[in-house]
Amino acid sequence: DSHGRASFVPEVLRHTERMSAMASAAMPAVRAGSNLSRRTNNAKKQARTSVIRAASTTKAKTIEVPPNLERHRILTPWEEAQPVLKSEFGMSDSDIAEAGALSDEELSEAYTMMQLCRDFENECNQAYMAGKIRGFMHLDNGQESIPALLGNAIRKTDLKHSYYRDHCHALSCGVDPGAIMGELFGRDGGTCRGTGGSMHIYDMENNFQGGWALVAEQLPYAVGAARSIVLDKHLGTGEAEDRIAIVFVGEGGAQNGRMAECLNAAAKENLPILFVVIDNGRAINTFTKDVAQNQEVFNQGKHYGIPGVLADGQNVQDTMRIGRAAINHVRTKGPAILQVHTFRFNGHSPADPEHERNRKDEKRWARAACDPIKIFEESADATRVDMAACTAQAKDTVQKALQFANASPPPPMDLAGQLEYPDPTGAVDYSTREPVMGLAAAEEITKAIVPEATLTALKARIEALRAMAGSDAGISIGDAVNLAILEEMLRDPTTTAHAEDLQAGSSYNVPANTQQAFGTLRAADEIIDEGHFIGKALGEAMNGYRPIVELMNANFGIYGMAELSSAGNTFATTGGQFDMPMTVIGAGGTAPNQSLGAEHSQPFHAYIMGIPGLKICTASKPQEAYGLAKSMIRDNGPGVLLLPVKLMKTRGPCVVDNFLPLHKATVHRTASQASIDAGKAVTVLTYLHGTKEAEDAIDQLNAEGYDCDLVELTCLKPFDAETVRTSLARTHKVCILDESTRSGGVGATMSALVAETMFDELDAPVSRLCMEDAPVPYATEMERAMVKRAADLVEGVKAMC
Repeated sequence: DSHGRASFVPEVLRHTERMSAMASAAMPAVRAGSNLSRRTNNAKKQARTSVIRAASTTKAKTIEVPPNLERHRILTPWEEAQPVLKSEFGMSDSDIAEAGALSDEELSEAYTMMQLCRDFENECNQAYMAGKIRGFMHLDNGQESIPALLGNAIRKTDLKHSYYRDHCHALSCGVDPGAIMGELFGRDGGTCRGTGGSMHIYDMENNFQGGWALVAEQLPYAVGAARSIVLDKHLGTGEAEDRIAIVFVGEGGAQNGRMAECLNAAAKENLPILFVVIDNGRAINTFTKDVAQNQEVFNQGKHYGIPGVLADGQNVQDTMRIGRAAINHVRTKGPAILQVHTFRFNGHSPADPEHERNRKDEKRWARAACDPIKIFEESADATRVDMAACTAQAKDTVQKALQFANASPPPPMDLAGQLEYPDPTGAVDYSTREPVMGLAAAEEITKAIVPEATLTALKARIEALRAMAGSDAGISIGDAVNLAILEEMLRDPTTTAHAEDLQAGSSYNVPANTQQAFGTLRAADEIIDEGHFIGKALGEAMNGYRPIVELMNANFGIYGMAELSSAGNTFATTGGQFDMPMTVIGAGGTAPNQSLGAEHSQPFHAYIMGIPGLKICTASKPQEAYGLAKSMIRDNGPGVLLLPVKLMKTRGPCVVDNFLPLHKATVHRTASQASIDAGKAVTVLTYLHGTKEAEDAIDQLNAEGYDCDLVELTCLKPFDAETVRTSLARTHKVCILDESTRSGGVGATMSALVAETMFDELDAPVSRLCMEDAPVPYATEMERAMVKRAADLVEGVKAMC
């Protein structure tokens, strides 16, 4: 097919589910895909004893089975997996032989890793009870075969994205155990200097990229990471050509729509990504079967041509063999799904009361009958391992980790403040910042990857836009931002673009010509879900790229609030390890008489004000839009540039090659001295459409003897206190013309900041002209009462004087 894989539809992996043995005869095995209700009915008929055996067993152990047990162990013997791997994954006999051959050394390392993870998690539990670890913590006991696989088959150069149950994934990927324990203890020697904690383990050296706490949010980040590998190859900067991305998700989290979106993206671009589904039967605490119609996540890829395979996570040997086969497929062919059937021996977290039905009985049974460490110890392969030495080594490593964590000092109290932005406010001259590989190398890469004729046409288009910017008629806001994007993508080949309708220029020409010039890899048309492609951009940004996300309408970014939040948090949460050079651009705001209704008129700018780490700018004119876009694209942190939706085609002057600061407001007008002396001058703070409304009000204000300092809040966050204070020192009165609601709006924040920090300059209370706390209506008559405009500003200024 178009992705270079066989076009056949994968068949369900033949595997058996181990049912309890009857006292006199065994129950028939249940195959994958069996009706869940039938499976439950069968379970109720079973007796209370079961024989649990590994694929190569030297002794059997009879375990009492609870009569209410609803979830049983499965078996996926290597000999049964091989034909499936050949047919679905296209593996050769030599591939199969290589995946299946486990040396004594590999078995010893796997057993050591399982013991290391078990002992580490047990010590974490003790430390949590002692109060040394706080907050939420999620332990991995019972699932140790997965880190054993990782330690064996995943490389340092691979990009790893885990979820909140991440300690053992980090351990097996080479992250220092002492640094992990130090992070859990909240110490400066932790992987993230104590900023992340249990759910947020990151380590740049080993490419361990989280630890993400929101269920399934890590999926698009990992897809973005996989894209960065393909981009590296495209640019000729990839050192390890068969690197892969690997992402972990629970079978409950895999029911999230993000999974389908990411499978689609992985298949569409044939990305080197392995989806590891950790199937412990619980969606947090709920039985997954209670909420999921189909738990065979390994079959979710069928619709997209992505093969999947299921492994018995209680058998470390089979998990390693099947897992290595899947990993080899990703390295050489394309994406795959590996679902590992496990039992989690602990509750969701230590704070979990475990009140869900049958949970405690299942846990007791699983610890006795389904322990991957015990099952290995009872297998024939155990004789190939010095288990005592491996166990001693693991315990020694954990004790040293505890010693390190206990000895590590706490982080500085002001560290969080220091890590607010990768580029501190006002500290960077963006005009001099070069691409990471240098300007000369960047130019050579661009020449190598963009055809000469295309490059010539692109440069001609850029020159035409620059000429438009300098003409008497000027350039539109949309074209000004488009010019900035084209210039930056031409200059720096690590700059990428993501948008809906991208090849068509979206709604306002912002990403126009990017795909035609740079191809579908660097300029990607996206499915209609902003959260998905903001997430992919985040993954690219963590791996050396400068993605630009165009939202079309800024309010569509509501779909991506989780991803925007994580983008803002990442630099600080990783202890300053990972920059986040991501720019999000959207046309929004609420103009008078725009007649777009409530959903397209929401104050998205107000919604994101509370996200730490974001620089939030606005521009009402082409000059500011161009200069802020240029600077934001070169900033090493996440930024959001908001543009006025009803003014996107408004033309005006624009000086090219200008870079505006991301922390300064713009003064468009200063009040006359006469109006100040008469006490009839006011500082007007506004943004987006409010700037034009304020300019429209000036003639009437002047005619009646009033005037204003007009300050456009081109940076909503961080707040430019200096510019506002300078104006207030002249006028001593401030009126905020605000495009957000009275409760929780931008104006509320600005009013509070002025009142708290500039009270001595005020001769009157701060005046706010804002939308009331009601959805913006469609009909003009109602909308006029909701959305403030020039006439309201005139009355507001007069009322203050």
